Amino acid sequence: MKKLSLVFVAATMLTLVLQGQVDQQSKKAKVIDKPKLSLTSDRMTPEVLWAFGRLGGPQVSPDGKTVLYGVSYYSIEQNKGNRDLYTVGANGKNYKRITKTPKSEFNAIWRPDGKKIGFLTSESGSVQMWEMAPDGSGRKQITNIEGGITGFKYSPDQRKIVYTKEVPVNNKFEQLYEGLPNASGRVIAPMKPWGGMEQICWAPDSKALAYTSKKMIGKEYSLSTNSENYIYNLETGKTKNFTEGMMGFDIAPVYSPDGKYIAWESMERDGFESDKNRLYIVNTKTWEKTYATEGFDQNAGSLQWSADSRSIYFTSNVQGTFQIYQFTLRDGKINKLTEGLHDYRGVTLAGDKLIATMQTMAMPTELFSVNPANGDAQQITFTNKDLLSKLKMGKTEGRWMKTHDGKDMLTWIIYPPDFDPNKKYPTLLYCKGGPQGPLSQSFHYRWNYQIMAANDYIIVAPGRRGVSGFGQAWQEQISGDYHGKSMQDYLTAIDIMAKEPFVDENNLGAIGASAGGYAVYYLAGVHEGRFKAFIAHDGIFNEEAQYLETEEMWFENWDKGGAFWEFDNKVAMESYKHSPHKLVHKWDTPILIIHGELDYRVVFTQGMTAFNAAILLDVPAEFLYFPDENHWVLQPQNGILWQRTFFDWLDRWLK
Repeated sequence: MKKLSLVFVAATMLTLVLQGQVDQQSKKAKVIDKPKLSLTSDRMTPEVLWAFGRLGGPQVSPDGKTVLYGVSYYSIEQNKGNRDLYTVGANGKNYKRITKTPKSEFNAIWRPDGKKIGFLTSESGSVQMWEMAPDGSGRKQITNIEGGITGFKYSPDQRKIVYTKEVPVNNKFEQLYEGLPNASGRVIAPMKPWGGMEQICWAPDSKALAYTSKKMIGKEYSLSTNSENYIYNLETGKTKNFTEGMMGFDIAPVYSPDGKYIAWESMERDGFESDKNRLYIVNTKTWEKTYATEGFDQNAGSLQWSADSRSIYFTSNVQGTFQIYQFTLRDGKINKLTEGLHDYRGVTLAGDKLIATMQTMAMPTELFSVNPANGDAQQITFTNKDLLSKLKMGKTEGRWMKTHDGKDMLTWIIYPPDFDPNKKYPTLLYCKGGPQGPLSQSFHYRWNYQIMAANDYIIVAPGRRGVSGFGQAWQEQISGDYHGKSMQDYLTAIDIMAKEPFVDENNLGAIGASAGGYAVYYLAGVHEGRFKAFIAHDGIFNEEAQYLETEEMWFENWDKGGAFWEFDNKVAMESYKHSPHKLVHKWDTPILIIHGELDYRVVFTQGMTAFNAAILLDVPAEFLYFPDENHWVLQPQNGILWQRTFFDWLDRWLK
């Protein structure tokens, strides 16, 4: 391979540098492998949940015959995970593990000639790009960039590599730190851009790059979702904004194989992060734009061009599932290709088939080969087959319910394994976070329905107002109205299920995180004795404080309607009037509160104040506090502690 040109991307700046190849030997260290568990029962436990291999990042070889992907396993003892790489034939044959190292390999992609695989790893001390043969042999370090890199992509002609790295920002307060090497105080700087290599795409002729950037800092950045898509011409050095005037998120540009078009995901309104995700296409000669999914009342994501550039495959959430669709350029038609109780969340091309990631409430992500002609699917990876074969999973059932105002609402019911309709089971109302977004067939590694069911709880998960996949109007209704129709939807679902003979109506609980935590706090003040226990994780308790604490100001402005000092703003005033903390005097039911100190979306003081309020009101309460976790719980031992505390609390009050 010839010496490569490396194209560096940092925020909005593009720079060309030259870099040779560097050889380096792997160092020996303890490898994290697939956990070996001695199961004492066929029920899911926290340890079992952390034993699943987590598959992702499928990449099809240039000849369409082999799929490269990664699997992460976690060590409870070492309290961390490690990702290794695997290949499998697109037909499901010739499964191989190609790495087994103590340092994760990630961002793995095929070189355009198919003779090598490029990947990132920190084997040399910092994250750099490496290459190896498709069988994992001949590892060679390619970059040696100071500070490491965060992503890369080969140019189609294989003569250049675009890479990203974090760039230090000049600290205008530097003089304040002179002579204070151990000072821990931080003067807050602008937020860094989000997104990964999916926001950068090479033109087929390797002469240009399409990329996404949000060229704002400080206050402007925190108030806006207006990102733009640009073309950077490597020959002229000129940049063109081809989404100028489009005001919402415009992200993930993808060139068609013939280079005549660019497709991307677009939201219409600035400030609304849950606006409809639309498929847009632009002609690269005339720059004429086409709103491809106009009239399609669903989201479009994970865009994949067909080999002939005549159609685009994408995924969309619909009625509690994610399915694969196809848009045809010639006639503008959109066809639904798949059906079933599953989530297809990513699609790529392999000859005349599609390779897609798929999961269900009872199965972690695996790879499937999908025939676009008829939607037939063949599973080609079986990462967790052995573990799943030893476990009993509960049945998932969708029920349509009439809301208090006569609307149809889909509610998922998950039953315990070995469910006996002649018994009575304690039942949990699951309050979804977001508050917008899908409530679908995901296999979550914390809010996992199956582990709840394995502890002999029935789970009731309503697709209440705000959930996507039921039309944009249903999703948007919750903005400015967290306290209204969506709360009634929750109560409708649990009241209907409480009438079932197998539901113990005297032992109902409500659980949720983030906006779901808001719902739990709010229900605690209005439930009128329905529930016997609550759990709120990273929940919003005081809306006025939340407005000034979160890092996403655009979110608060849109969903609350504005600031709490805008007294002439009727929407905002109504929103803040229903902040859960204003109902705390009505709390009388045991509540477990969980929060992470590194959560900047919903700051941990929200959980602390809710806990203190409960204690002062003599309401039984506990506070599980993680000083080293953010809006999620990412470390294995913390995750297991979370699960143990979760079920200890529920069992104490509901069994």
